[in-house]
Amino acid sequence: MPTLHTLNGTVCTLHLGDGENRFDLDWVAAVHRALDELDAQGAPRTLITVADGKYWSTGLDLDWIGANPSRLNDLMIATHELFARVLSLPVVTIAAVQGHAFAAGAMLALAHDVRVMRADRGYFCLPEVDLGLPFTPGMNALITARLSRPTAHEAMLTGRRYGGERAAELGLVHAATSEDGLLPTALELAHAIGAKDATTLATIKSRLFGDTLGTLRDAALNTV
Repeated sequence: MPTLHTLNGTVCTLHLGDGENRFDLDWVAAVHRALDELDAQGAPRTLITVADGKYWSTGLDLDWIGANPSRLNDLMIATHELFARVLSLPVVTIAAVQGHAFAAGAMLALAHDVRVMRADRGYFCLPEVDLGLPFTPGMNALITARLSRPTAHEAMLTGRRYGGERAAELGLVHAATSEDGLLPTALELAHAIGAKDATTLATIKSRLFGDTLGTLRDAALNTV
């Protein structure tokens, strides 16, 4: 389950897990608990979200949905709440993507301020078009707020899988690096950006992403 760790005085890591890190209600709730711990620390922080193994996150747990069809709306509400929370966190956030980031997992990465991806392994992919699952208004708002229009158009309409280097060329991620260089690159970025005042960051993000946050939160208050 996702857990929060402190690397040093100002940098924390949110560890998503070592499996596929798929979204079900328990997993999303565990992420929220970890972020509650981060909020409780109070002092300026930078957050790096990491995982182990082949996957960073493969998105919604379709097996869980199939076994719990009556809870689908609850899961969609919780997922939109999570996207909105990460997008507006009053800390600088960096996704260190060491493996596959698919669908809602890729969207969770997009909710971070900065994304670093392994160059030689793993794909960044929005496969909803091939799954017959249109993006919700909240998902659409998040993706188009974080990517250029041509890149969003291609990624959303083709379901293409992007390796790290191509993802960096298109702006899906900010940098592609070796496996050994992934966390050091994220830490270097964290130190370069520095820990910022939480109140100031919260205000900047709320204004920068106001429309997107509104759409995500509307989805969290209503059926999707």
